[in-house]
Amino acid sequence: MIEAPLQSIDSYIAYFSQTELPVLRKTVRALSELAANEDSVSGRQVAAVVLQDPLMTLRVLVHIEATRRSAQNHDITTIERAIMMLGITPFFRKFSNLPCVEDKLQAHPQALLGVIKVINRARNASHWARDWAIIRHDLDVDEVTVGALLHDAAEVLCWSFAPALMLRIKAEQKRTPGLRSAKAQQAVLGVTMHDLQLALVKAWRLPELLITLMDDDHANNPRVRNVVLANNLARHSANGWNDPALPDDFTAIGDLIHMGHEQLLHRLDVPKDALTVRPVTSPPAPQQQAAASPAPDFIPLPDPRT
Repeated sequence: MIEAPLQSIDSYIAYFSQTELPVLRKTVRALSELAANEDSVSGRQVAAVVLQDPLMTLRVLVHIEATRRSAQNHDITTIERAIMMLGITPFFRKFSNLPCVEDKLQAHPQALLGVIKVINRARNASHWARDWAIIRHDLDVDEVTVGALLHDAAEVLCWSFAPALMLRIKAEQKRTPGLRSAKAQQAVLGVTMHDLQLALVKAWRLPELLITLMDDDHANNPRVRNVVLANNLARHSANGWNDPALPDDFTAIGDLIHMGHEQLLHRLDVPKDALTVRPVTSPPAPQQQAAASPAPDFIPLPDPRT
């Protein structure tokens, strides 16, 4: 565990690179069940399990890049292609007996809650990003899905390996309303999540396309904006559907996918009695804040192809 801030961003990269990444216990169980019937299992079924867990998704992509022969110059940017490249049996052989994040954080229940919240947020973001990519007729919706799922991977890693420091960041933000996340991260960790995220995925040689999709600095690209807006919506809706940042989110999403406000809210399954549309500059009234209910851990959307 990281008990105190490391000296530099390179120190964090070295630490995460030499430490085995844990995954969700649910992922371990689901993969074990599939492995028991591997002769009848498809790559798509395995990919569906992997894509519920950003830690597992990261493990697969890092492994692919570490073992890929130099002669193979075609980037692997989706999980299903990665599994096809490995083969079903070698995949199960490689990813068996994986450590669980629940066991790693057994002595840190508040940090475990923190990492689960970020993972649930990432799932929602990937689901929304995929839906909007389909609407936009994106060339490869699976790439956008992976980009959205891993957008906040550094935060998941820090909750998993530096629980005390992450709880300090949370406490600082609670103590100082309005404190920007990046400032709190820099003060406690010595690095921001954004910088750490980009440094890690570059050090692990993830495909440049996926790195770009995870980089907010390229939000002028519609595919990147798709990922950014999905993660913004997941973060803000986790606070309740009357979070003051949501009206701007809805406007930006509507502009991206060319969808009217009412139709968008219906597609997002926003409860009519939970949403109070306000300007972002207007703080929520106390009684409205109390009545707000957070978005569910995972919000199912209708299949746009039906």
